[in-house]
Amino acid sequence: MQQAHRDGGHFTFYLLDGFTLHTFSAALEALRVANAVAGRTIYDWIVVTGDGHLARSACGMRVAAGRSLAEERERLHRPEANRVVVVCGGSGIPASNKALEAWLRQCRRQRIDLAGIAGGLYPLARAGLLDDRHCAVHWEHFPDFCERFSAAKARQTVFEVDKDIHTCAGGNASFDMVMSIIEGALGEDVTNRICEISLCERRREAGERQRLPLQARLGIDNVSLIRVVQQMEANLSEPLRLAEMTPASGLSRRQMERLFRREMGRTPARYYLDLRLERAHLLLVTSSLPVIEVAIACGFSTASHFSRAYRDRYGRTPQNARRAEAERRNNTGRPAAYTQNSVDEQHVA
Repeated sequence: MQQAHRDGGHFTFYLLDGFTLHTFSAALEALRVANAVAGRTIYDWIVVTGDGHLARSACGMRVAAGRSLAEERERLHRPEANRVVVVCGGSGIPASNKALEAWLRQCRRQRIDLAGIAGGLYPLARAGLLDDRHCAVHWEHFPDFCERFSAAKARQTVFEVDKDIHTCAGGNASFDMVMSIIEGALGEDVTNRICEISLCERRREAGERQRLPLQARLGIDNVSLIRVVQQMEANLSEPLRLAEMTPASGLSRRQMERLFRREMGRTPARYYLDLRLERAHLLLVTSSLPVIEVAIACGFSTASHFSRAYRDRYGRTPQNARRAEAERRNNTGRPAAYTQNSVDEQHVA
């Protein structure tokens, strides 16, 4: 996020037809409560639709628009500091809109930060703004999105931040995404207070995986591939070799490699490692297990191997991740999920 956002900013919410009301309101509430916590207007916002008329949500409720797209484009070059443009969609795939896509490209040239929520990613991708960018895609959209936009680095995560572009899979994740913007501007104390007021027990971070039933989470119908992932998830503490998984799946090693690259965007080994690290991360922030026991529970033979792999994945050591979670909980007045254990110091660098 640009440095200027430390002073707050103006949000423009472009609502696509059939947008998800819950997702939109969750994002908006984060901004409203931020203002309440600050005791002044840090953020303001406006709703824009294509024709300036009421926006129809997926549940049938309608939201009044402040401007049409044409009116908003006319205002593009006005000095309105610290702007963020958010395209809000729903579970449907929106039709192409050349005017909208042109406006988004103009916003990009003006160095305005952009965000896409749920189906709102499609206009950003059609405008070429997600090429070579990490983006969070809802599992329902994932196969279609990857097929249409192979240049985008799509991930099945709750939200992603890639420089000045924020993307969110939808649902409650829009709250998490906007909270990350607020934290970058106003700091962790403010976001902790927002969580308290909003009764939010845990705020998810960028890159966290969407937790869904297996078939829905993968967004695929390939039975053989699902069998392999089921075996992986059932054997996190004692990882199987690839050769041990091929008989039950009915796939050869070469077929498995090809399927994973096509459907999951990575090798089977990389996917398996990510599963184990995600399990480890959850244990670190929610349990009192010593780090060495977390490592063993997730299939790492040594703490040093686990620490290196975790740091490569999350950008910090397991100990630092655990301390950060404890501090966050202490700041919000909740009991820590674990007590620090001297074993951690002995086994993890």
